[in-house]
Amino acid sequence: MELLEPTSEKSEISSFLEKRGEGIHHLAFLVKGIEDIIKKAKEGGFKPLSDEPQIGAGGRKVAFLHPKTTGGVLIELVEGEEG
Repeated sequence: MELLEPTSEKSEISSFLEKRGEGIHHLAFLVKGIEDIIKKAKEGGFKPLSDEPQIGAGGRKVAFLHPKTTGGVLIELVEGEEG
């Protein structure tokens, strides 16, 4: 679990809180083979925010699925191994 707070009035988190109030910003799932998972997500009707993974916190590859295609919650896919 990651707790977030805005670092400035113009941050993404600040904007989210202004629009939606407090609550869940996103859920993250650990995956293997993120490129294949992105492809399967697209085939299943989910919309990635980008076609290629980006480097996220901790140097891991990450990708996000648009909340309009996931029941209103932003989904983060994080490549890595358990543990």
